[in-house]
Amino acid sequence: MLVFSVVGQLKPVLTLGGEQISSIGRGLCVLLGISLEDTQRELEHMVRKILNLRVFEDESGKHWSKSVMDKQYEVLCVSQFTLQCILKGNKPDYHMAMPTEQAESFYNNFLEQLRKAYKPELIKDGKFGAYMQVHIQNDGPVTIELESPAATVDLKQLTKLEKQQQRKEKTRTKVPSESSRERNAPRNKDDPSASSGAEGDVSSEREP
Repeated sequence: MLVFSVVGQLKPVLTLGGEQISSIGRGLCVLLGISLEDTQRELEHMVRKILNLRVFEDESGKHWSKSVMDKQYEVLCVSQFTLQCILKGNKPDYHMAMPTEQAESFYNNFLEQLRKAYKPELIKDGKFGAYMQVHIQNDGPVTIELESPAATVDLKQLTKLEKQQQRKEKTRTKVPSESSRERNAPRNKDDPSASSGAEGDVSSEREP
């Protein structure tokens, strides 16, 4: 699971078809990318991290001291499957994102857990799967990337596999095949099996 928590100074807003459907005052705008392999464990881990992330100043103005719960700020959540993008060359690939039907149930469960752990009236969201416009006034700017433990392992393994595949492709390109080496190898004049076109095929020569 990938989460980008954007610290908003004033009114992060979601609109759909030009109509405002959700907004908050100061707080966090959470962009949530749900992976194919995410479970309840990853969900609970992210809920704790988001609510306890210390990105706000305290009463004396000291930065990185208070969480959204400490300050009683709001949280606006947006499901964003494109966070699970893997580039294949220049083309985005989203096969690591959870399928829509599963993801919607997972996302609703995520919202429910946030509301249980905090104050329900301070957790806002948009419309799942809708083509929304997200207007964020980023304070700082500060954007924090969070990864669930499982997502970190999966991405490392994926990167390792991609590098191995790239090495294999380079090896295949650089190393000629046995047959091509034989074709390109210079003929030894002293080799009795070697012959030129003018001399004809050795196998067809008459016996003495």
